[in-house]
Parts: sequence; C-alpha cells; structure tokens
Amino acid sequence: MELATLRDRLAVDDVITGYAVAVDDGDWAAYRGLFTPDGRADYRSAGGIEGDAGSVAAWLAESLGAFAMRQHLIVNRRVRFGTLEQDTGDTARVQADYVNPMGFAADGAGPAAPDLVCGGRYAFGLLRTGDGWRLSEVVIREKWRRLPGRTGAAATG
Repeated sequence: MELATLRDRLAVDDVITGYAVAVDDGDWAAYRGLFTPDGRADYRSAGGIEGDAGSVAAWLAESLGAFAMRQHLIVNRRVRFGTLEQDTGDTARVQADYVNPMGFAADGAGPAAPDLVCGGRYAFGLLRTGDGWRLSEVVIREKWRRLPGRTGAAATG
C-alpha cells in the first residue's frame, strides 16, 4: 500500500469518527463542518429527514435533545477510493455498521441504562477538498431498534 493511500485511509477514518463524536456530543457546528457545501444526509430509514447538512443538523439537535446520553459506535468500516476527473483517490465510499445506545436524562443517581438502542449500516460518500476530506453524502439504513420496556429487537427495514 502506498503511503499516500494510507494517509488518505487514516484521514477518511478521522472524518467518520468525527461524525460520530459530533452527533454524540451534540456539536452541530462540527457536524456541519464535516460536510462539503452541498453535502446531504438521509435519515429517513430511521424515521428522520433527508436534506442538506444544515437542515439535518437542526433536525438532529431537536430530535436527539431528549437523550442526555448518546454513544455512537461505528464499526466494520470498508473504505473504497474512487476517481473524480481522472484523478485516482479524490472520492471515497465507506460502508460501516453502527450500534447506537441512547438514554434519557438520568435522575442523578448515576449512569442509566440505555432507553433506546438501534443499529444498522451507514453509506458515507466523501470528497477530497482543499480543506481535506469532507462528507458529500451520508445515508443511514437502520436495521433494528430496541425500545424501552421491550425485549428483543424489532426490525425496522
């Protein structure tokens, strides 16, 4: 593997990790900063919206606000580099699985067990820009969800 490819793989991985941290921490400015100016996200399979990064960040801030605890785990990352205008390596596709436990505000008695856990697969599209790798597209495919007071996992699509 060439050194440049290895550097790109690490940089792309850093963007994906930054995405998870921004969502978990509710850092919506950082979330928006991970995207290209025309970048889009699609959360429809999880009951959300599809739109530009700013609109989706506002929707996430509102819909995730009830959860004081979020711990987004993105694993099994498969990275594939592509071409743009004949230059190898200017685009990347990442397929990755996720598990996302979330908990409502605790009553002050210490950490609470998650009230909602969901999992599925992401499809990330990235583009090399003058500012480094940025997300051009995020598509979430929720596969299952475990809700409060229920055992087992419910398939969502």
